[in-house]
Amino acid sequence: MEAEAGVVAADLSCLHEDSDLLVLCKPSGMLCVPGRGADKHDSLATRAQQHWPGALVVHRLDQATSGLVLMARNPVAQRLLGQAFAARRVERRYHAVVQGEPRPEALDDEGWALIDLPLAADWPNRPRQRVDLATGKPSQTRWRVLQQNHRGLAQSALLELRPLTGRTHQLRVHLAAIGHPILGDALYADAATQQRAPRLLLHASALGFAHPRHGAWQQFEAPHGF
Repeated sequence: MEAEAGVVAADLSCLHEDSDLLVLCKPSGMLCVPGRGADKHDSLATRAQQHWPGALVVHRLDQATSGLVLMARNPVAQRLLGQAFAARRVERRYHAVVQGEPRPEALDDEGWALIDLPLAADWPNRPRQRVDLATGKPSQTRWRVLQQNHRGLAQSALLELRPLTGRTHQLRVHLAAIGHPILGDALYADAATQQRAPRLLLHASALGFAHPRHGAWQQFEAPHGF
């Protein structure tokens, strides 16, 4: 049984629900799962579980990132969807507004550039991550420029991003590493770049995956709004 998209609770927008999964749109500033302490109990997962008891986490977005989040409605669906993420069978697309005017040096046949930089935890500065060419885990992000000087904002660009791996803070670290941090990024941008936006301008705008029950391809999109 499927339901149409709609707002089902305060700040909880559901694009799709059926007996196996939920596709929700998380606002920037909301945790995906509860953190430590009573002040961090509120989260997308706890709100979803109030409306859909037994809803299970499949993947996460950073608290500052907005956009599409997939949850499971039963353990079998959670396992199958988790395996799809691990095997890179889930297509994800993000949009971000970055500092500067990126000019990729090389593009593939489809017009995408590639950031291929291994990442590791920056333990002295947790929760930050860092590029580590010696011991970092392989991490790849495809990207392309959609608009320079996005909406008239000088020295900025709207990018479309497709992560090929799913490392912590991958998009934020990769973009900062090539000299184009995301506007509003409190972890990886300098103070001036942080102050150019009231929030992190990073949004998970599309998800594509095979349905865990019947295998039909599912595609969902949510506009970024910035």
